[in-house]
Amino acid sequence: MKIFKDIYRWCLQPCHLFFLTIITLMLPNVALCITERMPLMAALANILLPGGIYWLLMTLAKKPGKAIWWLFFFVFLAAFQLVLLYLFGRSIIAVDMFLNLITTNPGEAMELLDNIAPAVVGVFVIYLPLLALGVMSVCGKKELDKSFIRKQRSVGYAIIALGLVSLAGSYVSDKAYRAELDLYPANVLYNIVLAGERTYQTVHYTETSKGFSFHARQTLSESEKEVYVMIIGETARACEFQLYGYNRPTTPLLSKEDNLVAFTNVLSQSNTTHKSVPMLMSAASAVDYDRIYREKGIIEAFKEAGFHTVFISNQQPNHSFIDFFGKEADEWKFIKEDSEDGRNTPDTEMITMLNKVLDKGRNKEFIVLHSYGSHFNYHDRYPRNAAFFQPDDATEVKKENREQLINAYDNTIRYTDRFLHGVVDALKRHGAISAMIYTSDHGENIFDDDRNLFLHASPTPSYYELHVPFLVWTSDRYNSAFPNMQDILKSNRKKPLASSASLFHSMLGIAGIETPYLADSLNVGSPKLHSAPRHYLSDHNKPVTLDKAGLGEKDFRLLRQHHVDYK
Repeated sequence: MKIFKDIYRWCLQPCHLFFLTIITLMLPNVALCITERMPLMAALANILLPGGIYWLLMTLAKKPGKAIWWLFFFVFLAAFQLVLLYLFGRSIIAVDMFLNLITTNPGEAMELLDNIAPAVVGVFVIYLPLLALGVMSVCGKKELDKSFIRKQRSVGYAIIALGLVSLAGSYVSDKAYRAELDLYPANVLYNIVLAGERTYQTVHYTETSKGFSFHARQTLSESEKEVYVMIIGETARACEFQLYGYNRPTTPLLSKEDNLVAFTNVLSQSNTTHKSVPMLMSAASAVDYDRIYREKGIIEAFKEAGFHTVFISNQQPNHSFIDFFGKEADEWKFIKEDSEDGRNTPDTEMITMLNKVLDKGRNKEFIVLHSYGSHFNYHDRYPRNAAFFQPDDATEVKKENREQLINAYDNTIRYTDRFLHGVVDALKRHGAISAMIYTSDHGENIFDDDRNLFLHASPTPSYYELHVPFLVWTSDRYNSAFPNMQDILKSNRKKPLASSASLFHSMLGIAGIETPYLADSLNVGSPKLHSAPRHYLSDHNKPVTLDKAGLGEKDFRLLRQHHVDYK
């Protein structure tokens, strides 16, 4: 016990606390120099310039505790950054990370925090004691003497000067270097500004899209009964689907469907839900993402064409474009709003609601189902009687638990198989001209290699986050009404697709909806489907080629292994 008291007294000494604070604030800078493999000049700038500024700011108060609390925001950023590095192994706090904070419901957040104990403990061990020492310092009588402050202020100025020289050297030695992108925490502050701008644009979507029209119309007669279902999955990666050659029986039911076509060469253009799902629900893609603020979603197009529209989500509303596009439907429902814990409603609950919609017997029906799919915590995504792969109980996020995490994840895919098969059965029983398209918003990392990546939404994506399933099913009556469609789908199934770009056009095309906004070059149901350069929507909402998106050689090797084109 005495040793802890001695450490406490040592830390509380004003001069010791002065340096301890600087070291603690600089931990992300040091870590990023390593994880981002910075050139020498950039690394020096990343250490010296912020370090000098922190050093100087610490001299503004006689009691170091006051400066600590003045710098609370940067303490928070440092803690956030270290958690991010624990989860993803690299990258700064991105724009999308801030937007994820806004659009993630509390249940999801608690699930994650409950299972990243080492990172949370690390933050508590490093930063809470610092804040506590700050309080003790403010309340105490001990102060830094004036000579110490003068001396350290001079040191701070000197370090800043060296940092500025290093910064200039970074610009000279690397033409692509930009402080707002490469210097922590300047880059994080820049991302906060961008996040604010995007939030403003999103909030004003209703105004900026007012008066927009697809000028859409149906091609079949009004007397024909048609039902089209678009299903947006969550966190499902193609490599875990039996349909795509996985060596486990994860899709036993869908594998027996004769009228199902699985597209093999499909990549998502984003690894974040708040961008990927809106792109799936609209004509926006990585190359023209800003149109999302001006145009309405696919539900509006079907409404204009005379369809009754329904949006059912097994997630909670999050004040994003998912909500805006979903609520453009004639009927919409977020199941988890009525769920007691907000988390564990199985996706199959949507089949019950689907059947109720179909029982209404309307001639023209378009239904969008947004599932919870394979979102972490995996073993909460399916009932216990669906735990086919076992053991599946481990939830703590660490590589040692990978086998159980994979078992649980594969169970979610198998449950998705049950869910999709249930939708197909419901459409068969209804007997209308019908089709279903399913794809996932993005994939997932599950400690798949020595990079030890986990989850999704990292600023630098991996193969596992981008390769997604894309399935199209058509009914017998549909095949009679559109006799060439199955042949076209099968001929297109190995062509390179961007799910984010193609789902909108494919759903409209397969449903026979005509609109000037339909691009047959992106429609899997068109013989005019053709390849386009691969793009990824960067954190700053810029389209970048995959070689500029942060993918490593491991990722490109996996793409080649799974016969996925990436140029």
